[in-house]
Amino acid sequence: MQTVKIPVSIDPVRAATSGLSYEGIVSGKQLKRLNELCAGDCSDVAVSIECGEDIQGIVYLKGKAVTELTLHCQRCMTLFTTEVTVEFSFGLCKSKTEIDELPDAYEPIECNEIGEVRLHQLIEDELIISMPLIAMHDDENCHLGGKDIVVGEIEPAQQERPNPFAVLEKLKSK
Repeated sequence: MQTVKIPVSIDPVRAATSGLSYEGIVSGKQLKRLNELCAGDCSDVAVSIECGEDIQGIVYLKGKAVTELTLHCQRCMTLFTTEVTVEFSFGLCKSKTEIDELPDAYEPIECNEIGEVRLHQLIEDELIISMPLIAMHDDENCHLGGKDIVVGEIEPAQQERPNPFAVLEKLKSK
């Protein structure tokens, strides 16, 4: 199959009535916010999107995005590459009441002022949300993986001091 570029924005209603589906790439260089969070440029994102309308009449965008990100391992501070895969399912909403009534299977999206949805921005948002909170190698691949790191010195436990209320305890028992 030929790899094509995913459009920047689409009209979801028109795409759903036509039953369009897209399979292609989004250039990693275009995803500026995602690149700012990575240690290097992220690779191109492989994306597949299906547009349609379900039996409830909800216009939806379902799809999957896969990319490789270069991150700093927070344990050993070296670079490593991890694959981030995200599956998404958006339902088009035109008002606040539609957002509240949207089934849990869909995340709400709204069209901009010209009736389009920015696909690149949606894909970038989903990838940012799916990034690991604390980026680390697996224990087997990290040279500090099996070692405990101690910051500072551990002081020996203080000797047990006498209870200052022990005198009162003796008086109470008399």
